[in-house]
Amino acid sequence: MASLPQPKTSPLTLFFFSSFTIIAHAIVPQNETFKFENSGELGPYIVEYGVDYRMISIFNSPFHRMGLRRSEQLFRWVWEANRGNPVGENATFSLGTDGNLVLAEADGRIAWQTNTANKGVVAFRLLPNGNMVLLDAQGKFLWQSFDHPTDTLLNDQYLRPKGPSKLISRLSEKENVDGPYSLVLEPKRLALYYKSKNSPKPILYWYKLFTQQGSSSSTNEFRTMATGFGNIPVGVMGMPVNNSTLTYLRLGIDGNIRLHTYFLGVRSGVWQVTYTLFNRDSHDEFECQWPEKCGKLGNNCTAKPVKSCKARDFHCYKVEGVRHYLSKYTEGGKVRESTCGNKCTKDCKCVGCFYHGEVKVLDSL
Repeated sequence: MASLPQPKTSPLTLFFFSSFTIIAHAIVPQNETFKFENSGELGPYIVEYGVDYRMISIFNSPFHRMGLRRSEQLFRWVWEANRGNPVGENATFSLGTDGNLVLAEADGRIAWQTNTANKGVVAFRLLPNGNMVLLDAQGKFLWQSFDHPTDTLLNDQYLRPKGPSKLISRLSEKENVDGPYSLVLEPKRLALYYKSKNSPKPILYWYKLFTQQGSSSSTNEFRTMATGFGNIPVGVMGMPVNNSTLTYLRLGIDGNIRLHTYFLGVRSGVWQVTYTLFNRDSHDEFECQWPEKCGKLGNNCTAKPVKSCKARDFHCYKVEGVRHYLSKYTEGGKVRESTCGNKCTKDCKCVGCFYHGEVKVLDSL
């Protein structure tokens, strides 16, 4: 979960009376307020992505404010507040009497906040399922981290049509900013997109149609892990092992979807990948549907730099019997093969095209 990283090197009711409107704001009791400073000893345990971190005293087994529980195994990051905007030494994480949860630099600049000041917050809690929440006097959630996922979904966390509808991958182990992959909940399907430098818009490389709308409430909430998680669309992804709280879904840096499970029965605990969407042995998708499995262009070809846009200065090689990841889920224009090639030839940015002879569909890079 979100942490207060070390400097530079770390990624971290309304009541109405009479003819006048009077707003009665609940105040967070002093014993529920807190302020932690990013200073002191660094954490001693091995952490995912190899970052440095500091622990704070907010936890609810098996979750800690900065990740999953202590063991000789790797700490896993399951949520972060301020991706792409890390704070430095002596930054603070605080909940004041106004009910606003704030991550701020030492000079007071706000790096992230919940924007819940004077909205009735009376307490902060980290729940056993990993959800970080702000509560009102009736115990209702006024804000929750489950509504703001990054690249991970925990048990009981899900995407919703009128709520959090997307996961975005991390760019790399060293660069904690948004990556090129996204998992998006759409009206009739769950889809994966790849934002390529060679394309002006995200490229669809996988989707699963909803064959029925499983919902546990009037909001038609769709879960992205299989039937062990309750009512869901038919046929979505994999089954968490033993319905474990310590199973999470991750949209990886590489654009693949995996379920990770922590097994408590093993000495010190063991993390295992219990489901992979794009896998050589998968019943769902072959690994070559994975965009960068075979290189930046989706195959093992390396395009030579084009020094001129004149057609006579270069030519294309025709390779038959191959399939590109664009072929299965992306619809191109219905054209003849010669038109397909000419269109690519006249476009300096086009380095290759794919022609489906049986359906006459054009895909270009």
